[in-house]
Amino acid sequence: MSSAALTDTVSAAGVDWHSDEMKARRRARYASDRRLQIYGIIAITFALGFLAILVGSLTFTGYTAFTQTVATIEIDLSTAKVDPANIGEADWRGIVRGALRAQVPEMRRSDERKFFEMFTSSAPFLVRDAVVDDPGRLTGKSSFTIPMADPVDQLAKGAISRDIPENQRRINDKQIGMYDQLVANGVISKPFNWGLFFNADSRFPELAGLAGAISGSFWSLLVCFVISFPIGIAAAIYLEEFAPKNRFTDLIEVNINNLAAVPSVVFGLLGLAVFLGWLGLPRSAPLVGGFVLALMTLPTLIIVTRVSLKSVPSSIREAALGVGASKHEAIFHHILPLAMPTVMTGSIISLARALGETAPLLLIGMNAFITSPPEGVFAASTALPTQIYIWADSPERGFVSRTSAAILVLLAFLVLMNGIAIFLRQRFERRW
Repeated sequence: MSSAALTDTVSAAGVDWHSDEMKARRRARYASDRRLQIYGIIAITFALGFLAILVGSLTFTGYTAFTQTVATIEIDLSTAKVDPANIGEADWRGIVRGALRAQVPEMRRSDERKFFEMFTSSAPFLVRDAVVDDPGRLTGKSSFTIPMADPVDQLAKGAISRDIPENQRRINDKQIGMYDQLVANGVISKPFNWGLFFNADSRFPELAGLAGAISGSFWSLLVCFVISFPIGIAAAIYLEEFAPKNRFTDLIEVNINNLAAVPSVVFGLLGLAVFLGWLGLPRSAPLVGGFVLALMTLPTLIIVTRVSLKSVPSSIREAALGVGASKHEAIFHHILPLAMPTVMTGSIISLARALGETAPLLLIGMNAFITSPPEGVFAASTALPTQIYIWADSPERGFVSRTSAAILVLLAFLVLMNGIAIFLRQRFERRW
């Protein structure tokens, strides 16, 4: 029917499309469309604004943790009388203090205790470990890097003001004067803090790092993936392709959908009761953390896999069956490979969600104080979210910036995992 005929028909029905009333209605519809677009733009602007505020506040608070104030000193170990066969038995405390004392030769003996407090208390152990790793240092002078204690680090980064009264800061005027002298002598520097990534946790902020938490998260996610990926895919294939449609399977599907919305703390309570209480598995172990995270991610993975299987056109299945393939062959040779990109995307997003979970890991004890990275799934460990929780609860001021830095590291991992998921979806996605 032509537009002229349509206009005549409509006009015959008594509707004048050019009347003022119809023009007003069109203007109202167009105005509604514009308002809807404006509301959407406003909502996106608010969301991006809040995100920028969050990332900006974390960056402003945590960027100082990516540098560490250190003192670089030279120690002549050739005169220290260190037995190469028993390096650990040497008087490293006296050796290190003598080298530090030489940096401020005019310092009075009564000020030595406050001076040595400016350096991390683990300085003798750091020097000893460096010599154990490289015994060749015993033959002459060597440079050693010693982190400054947290109050000095905060002073160097501007977190502690020199202008406030002495009794209101953790570093006194004499220590500030000695620090200025060390700066003038070229002893003090602020390099990138690699210890934030390669050190384990410590009670001293200047030595605390995320190596144990990163390792624990890796082992937990590995266990989670090994368990949830094959079980989730197998369960989805059975429910979608083989299970009879009856009340029992309907009940299973309803429970799976409900479990996907259950708060994570419930899975933590389940892991506490079953894995720790009944089965007696080791507390704080990544094995238990992986089990709990697998239970949490299984419902989501099953739902995503079922949706991806449904998205494959039925003509693929019918063509495979038509040329003589069995149902098993049609699923595993044709349908599942075509659905696998979406399945992998859902798996990565599920693991990203598991990486950021805190409550279930706290309930199974993965918030222990661990001074070395775990060597496997059975060793006591912590994780990135629980490490953030531990640092946030610490009273030392240096942990404030390290908490924000740890959150930024966690966000970086989450962005990386979601970016991989988006790449896989765009790279292997099929359009029918």
